[in-house]
Amino acid sequence: MQNKQNTGGEAIELLPGTAKQFNRNNPAQAEGAAQGSKQTSTTVGGLIPLLAALALLLFSCADETSVIPHSNAGITINIPESVTEVTGDTLTFLNLSTLAVSRFPARGEAIRLPNGFYDCSYTAEVTYRKGLYLSKTLLQGLKESIPVTGDADLTFTLNTSIVESKEDFIIEEIFFTGTLRATGTQYYGDSFVKLYNNTDRVLYADGIALLESKFLSVSTYDYTPDIREDTFTVHAVYVVPGNGLEHPVQPGESFLICDNGMDHRQANPNSFDLSHADFEWYDKSNSPSTMDIDSKTPNLDKYYCYTATIWVLHNRGFRSYAIARMEADSATFLKDYFYTYKYVMHLPQGDFPMSQSAYKIPNSWIVDGVNCSVEPERVWNVLPPSIDAGWTHCGLMDSDKTRYFKSVRRKMLYLREDGRRLLKDTNNSSEDFNTECIPSIIEEQGTAIDAAGTKASRITCDGIQIKN
Repeated sequence: MQNKQNTGGEAIELLPGTAKQFNRNNPAQAEGAAQGSKQTSTTVGGLIPLLAALALLLFSCADETSVIPHSNAGITINIPESVTEVTGDTLTFLNLSTLAVSRFPARGEAIRLPNGFYDCSYTAEVTYRKGLYLSKTLLQGLKESIPVTGDADLTFTLNTSIVESKEDFIIEEIFFTGTLRATGTQYYGDSFVKLYNNTDRVLYADGIALLESKFLSVSTYDYTPDIREDTFTVHAVYVVPGNGLEHPVQPGESFLICDNGMDHRQANPNSFDLSHADFEWYDKSNSPSTMDIDSKTPNLDKYYCYTATIWVLHNRGFRSYAIARMEADSATFLKDYFYTYKYVMHLPQGDFPMSQSAYKIPNSWIVDGVNCSVEPERVWNVLPPSIDAGWTHCGLMDSDKTRYFKSVRRKMLYLREDGRRLLKDTNNSSEDFNTECIPSIIEEQGTAIDAAGTKASRITCDGIQIKN
């Protein structure tokens, strides 16, 4: 029995370790490939090189009939060896200057793009072999900051990863921006992260870790060794305690983790009540002027945090967040998962070799993750496409004054017959999350949505869809 790939009309045999080439402007070559011609590749995994002509549009107010220069582009997509069939593969180009989004079939007519810098993402539905059985899932890849000009041919390679459904918790909401006092000053302590059981079975939160990235989405260097594809570099690790069966979460229910599990309205009337949270992260500060509050809410186990005072979520949204099933206790983790890396900082004054350290979490432990940034400052996604192929935001620029009292909330696909929400989870935060939402807890409690104390007046399922 042959393994086939549907390319929009004809079935293409897809064998691991082989390469097929499709030239968008050469029907004969595409037809020959469709008939099963193969070219051996030395690259590990299956390859689908896509030869596309990118017509670069140069708009001229003086002469719109002038010849439009073209640049031939060779796009090679690396497919994991376990993939046996690919369908509905799509290339999406995001213009980093105009934010215009263009989507094209991965094999089809020539792609036309204006000059500029682009992020190019690849998405496909695939069948792959997992052990003795075949399974269906998504395949995703991302190439960032690609220059498109008419001066030279463009070639690049997209690496892809299988998005495996782990049937575990997902991140439902992140509130990192915080609230404001009536004076307009920032109030700290009421940030939170909501997890959600999107499955049909009881999940246990015991051993789930809340992680914050060491790296920022607004700056990057050539790190040595580069371990991003396999591990997540973190500087905060807080873990739900328990023996594995102590903290059940029913299907369709949320699990709330917060900074300080108290009624914050006592300190800031514009805030809200978090005394009902499931857990809080608590830090024993070394600074008498910056002490944490140990409320009655149970504390997470603190494996590690970079600060000697108190940890707060990055309130401008430059870090990535993830949840993981820890497979090591605290002592083992601190001993075996330390990461030292080097890079060169390039400044006008010269180049400066740097060395830093953090901790690392194997990507195989991570059950969900969310990249965050703001468009004018963003340069990369800290989490790899296998975990999050996109990113989300609160605020349109750095230090956006409108970001306060807002969160990112996962979109609802629909309500089940029993009233449970089914939330969207494609491992792409650009598609999965609603941005700049009124936080769910503010909606539920009818508390302030701005420094003036204006009260929330509606309740939604996901920040957009009204709850009946």
